Amino acid sequence: MILDVTFPNRCISCSRIIDGKLLVCNLCLAQIRFSHFDYHGENILKERCKLLFPIENAYALMEFEKESVSRKIIHQLKYQSREKIGKILAEWTHERIEFNHEKPDILASVPLHPKKQRKRGYNQLHVYTETLAEFYNIPYQHDLLKRNHYSKAQALKNKKHRLESQNTFSITRSVSNQHILLIDDVFTTGNTLSMIAWEILKAGNNKVSVLVMAMDE
Repeated sequence: MILDVTFPNRCISCSRIIDGKLLVCNLCLAQIRFSHFDYHGENILKERCKLLFPIENAYALMEFEKESVSRKIIHQLKYQSREKIGKILAEWTHERIEFNHEKPDILASVPLHPKKQRKRGYNQLHVYTETLAEFYNIPYQHDLLKRNHYSKAQALKNKKHRLESQNTFSITRSVSNQHILLIDDVFTTGNTLSMIAWEILKAGNNKVSVLVMAMDE
């Protein structure tokens, strides 16, 4: 197509011209530190979550290092209107996780406040979640969770403000006896996921697992 010649697809990391369906070139793909976690077993993300809330399983696709390819990818996804990156990240996730007989009942992405979503134009987790739902044949519910307050991104808050957050999230409908897989982009302190997990756990006899695109140190 003319657009492919005039505006060729380029690697997010090094700007080499690549196939239109790809996200990064092979050289940059080899630089990504994938976690290689066992979703059903023990790993460092699960251990960190255990300190905050009861959890069934946990998985991080990549490590979120400074000046890394993974950081560039997620920055493009969140702030450069490249929502479709979520589809490729979902493909990478699907290549690495098999749920087998322990498949969650619902996929639920961390919500943005409506004001922030209108400003950004999209929730960076929706395409990722929807693609995973299609791969695994698991229903997703973007509106199961509600963010009640408009605030700065977690990364821009200091530790004190993070810990002071209360009633930030709520459940929009009755849900019980469900295994819910919470989906977020980056695990940093775990504060956001913890607040949501406790709301889900308080709502009924539910179980919570966590899936993130990347885990910070």
